[in-house]
Amino acid sequence: MKRIYIDTLGCAKNEYDSQMLAASLLERGCSLVYDPQEADIMIVNTCGFIEDAKKESIERIFELADEKGRDMKLVVTGCLSERYHKELAEEMPEVDMFFGVNDYDDLPDILLSDDREWNESSDRVGSNLDDLRYRVRELSEGSYYGYLKIAEGCNNACSFCAIPSIRGPYRSKRIEDCIREAKDMADAGIRELILIAQDTSQYGRDLYGEIRLPELLHELCRIDGIEWIRLMYVYDNGITDQLIDTIASEPKICKYIDMPIQHIADPVLHRMRRQSTGASIRAAITKLRDRIPEVHIRTTLLVGFPGETEDDISELLDFIDTMKIDRVGAFAFSDEEGTPSFDLDGKLDEETKQSRRDLVMKHQLRVSEELNEHKIGRVYEVITDEQVDEGVYCGRTRYDSPEIDCEVTFSSSRELVPGDIVKVRIDNAYEYDLEGEEVL
Repeated sequence: MKRIYIDTLGCAKNEYDSQMLAASLLERGCSLVYDPQEADIMIVNTCGFIEDAKKESIERIFELADEKGRDMKLVVTGCLSERYHKELAEEMPEVDMFFGVNDYDDLPDILLSDDREWNESSDRVGSNLDDLRYRVRELSEGSYYGYLKIAEGCNNACSFCAIPSIRGPYRSKRIEDCIREAKDMADAGIRELILIAQDTSQYGRDLYGEIRLPELLHELCRIDGIEWIRLMYVYDNGITDQLIDTIASEPKICKYIDMPIQHIADPVLHRMRRQSTGASIRAAITKLRDRIPEVHIRTTLLVGFPGETEDDISELLDFIDTMKIDRVGAFAFSDEEGTPSFDLDGKLDEETKQSRRDLVMKHQLRVSEELNEHKIGRVYEVITDEQVDEGVYCGRTRYDSPEIDCEVTFSSSRELVPGDIVKVRIDNAYEYDLEGEEVL
């Protein structure tokens, strides 16, 4: 029986893939260990999206290589391996095998094969782009929130993004397979279901000839045990009247939407090859707020893009100050080889990019503090994430996604466990977080 250690880096999509791989290995009689020194096979599921993520992945590979014993194997999979497997194979002889993001069906059998097959399969990054289907996954013990990947790949072809070349074209998972996975998750104790894809708003178009996200959401809301459903990665051009009506009418769907806009200035959006304009973004936000007054919007901004001017960044700062987006994350542009933006002129130096990013977040901090202050005295449903002290817990409202958004620290006279959903009155507000007390 092989003992397997899996280390996952990067986004929720990688976490999903690792859970799928773990379940497949367990089905074949393997066991999972959480100390690499106890493993027969160490697997690193890497991220290769931007420069910082690539560095983190490479550092972790070398760290595990240093822990590798004589009879241990080291396997690298994920986005970095998919994107740079030839270069990595030349530079990292310590690694026994490289796999990509589309090779998880083959990986378990090869991992459990004999040494001769390992040698023949040392570089097995392939191009298996079959449609997604139902997957059994191994969720961590005690999990109460989990990710449901409803599609893979992307057709948007933004000039800064390597995802289409890494994960391939957009492929939706059939509705019945999504429902089956979600029921498995509910049976395993998942209460908060988080829908992910590169662009969830396009779900179903490739399979059914039309967008079927609203239908999928209605079906998911019927699953017993699922209390919250959260939508991530919804592009503004996919926010239709039907989708808004679905979010508004279904109590289980969090009035929260992650809408990555990247920028607001039209010249930058054009060079990014986005399908949005400043006007279309503002219109989508206005429509959401008009139809769902309590909606909280999260977005991601990319600053320092080639050709970005002082006027462009001023327009972005004005957008932040006036539109008052609830949750904002900002990143400095990372110049990625193999993407169209790599060949653009007008590159900015690192100091300028970082200073603009910091300026964006400084403006957003003031907005966030102002919006949080409006919550004082109000009562919100909060899902418990952890106990931080005797009678003190940390959790999130329906308007906050795990690990990336605001937290609520609250007191309770009861014994709570992660996943408990309670009502909390907000007593204090800070730049990003809240404090309160459970209301019985």
